[in-house]
Amino acid sequence: MSVNKSINTILNDPKLSSALKQVAAKVVDNERITSGEGVLLYQEASLGYLGALANLIRERKHGDNTYFNKNFHIEPTNVCVYDCKFCSYSRLIKKRSDGWEYTMDEMLDIVKEYDGQPVTEVHIVGGVLPQYDLAFYTGLFQKIREHRPELHIKALTPVEYHYIFKKAKIGYEEGMKLMKQAGLQSMPGGGAEIFHPEIREQIAKDKCTAEQWLQIHEEWHNLGMHSNATMLYGHIEKYEHRVHHMEELRQLQERTGGFQTFIPLKFRNKDNQMSNVPEVNVLEDLKNYAVGRIYLDNFDHVKAYWPMISREVAQLSLAYGVDDIDGTIDDTTKIYSMAGSEEQNPSMSTRELVNLIRNVGRRPIERDTLYNVVSDLSEAVFEEDVNYKGYVSLPVVN
Repeated sequence: MSVNKSINTILNDPKLSSALKQVAAKVVDNERITSGEGVLLYQEASLGYLGALANLIRERKHGDNTYFNKNFHIEPTNVCVYDCKFCSYSRLIKKRSDGWEYTMDEMLDIVKEYDGQPVTEVHIVGGVLPQYDLAFYTGLFQKIREHRPELHIKALTPVEYHYIFKKAKIGYEEGMKLMKQAGLQSMPGGGAEIFHPEIREQIAKDKCTAEQWLQIHEEWHNLGMHSNATMLYGHIEKYEHRVHHMEELRQLQERTGGFQTFIPLKFRNKDNQMSNVPEVNVLEDLKNYAVGRIYLDNFDHVKAYWPMISREVAQLSLAYGVDDIDGTIDDTTKIYSMAGSEEQNPSMSTRELVNLIRNVGRRPIERDTLYNVVSDLSEAVFEEDVNYKGYVSLPVVN
């Protein structure tokens, strides 16, 4: 069934409420939905309805193009001064013997491991510690740029920047200017969690506030630079809190246009202080992607972070508004594997990513961090797929 037929079926369904028909008509007409309508979608819309609307928006913006990049992560430390209840990754300073703390030289050695490989981005994010201060990170960025100028540096969240700038006794505007001068090129979206103070106070009360998170991104955008945005969902928040979070993002995007990608992050309950909170199921994951795509009409991209949700769910998400599935990763992140995600050693080759995308009828596009097309791989042929591998033993079916 084509997208148009799906939408027509929705609009003409006599069983559909007038409120949901009105939302569908708005989406068809490229009109913005309200906060109340966002909550309505979570509460009452079927998954088929949400998928049809989200996919309509996705294909208007990108057709079948599905983006990924070749990247690796550096996680400087998993020791942290903050005590976020949902975090399985960090270790408090009193337990720092359980963690790691890389030196600048050790981080540069990780970068050098990728010399000669066609990676385009290094993603740097981790815990917050006093020794990782303004001088440390400006020095690190400068040395990475000197060693490999074409490697895009996407690094640190407002949680880290807030701490760094406060320690250095400088404002956000000055701090972000210094980071840009040192070689920072974009910011990841982490640390957003849930903006609403009722929930943020319970799960992450000692890190930067929602207002501070948004302000640091705004200062970065005002420098002509880009960043991403996340939302941690599926824990103690309600649908109203998710919509409030997205509304804050939508309003900032109206002012700056600096956000590239919205990345919903699923709460995982292994080995953290919220292990008593059950995880939401795959249907809720897909619903959340779809509502995010519908609500954030001024965001170009919605990403499913495959190491968090599994390759299979990432494939499914491509029918629910998602157009990006992150990158090759190369087993360089532990943030979600330590929280019990399906991907305990997250790494995918270009061939695996391309085939994952092609197997659900989408077009794989390798991008750089700023979504410039590196290569259209929709017709790519990989040596592993054409080489003769001998006979394969098949199961006997009775």
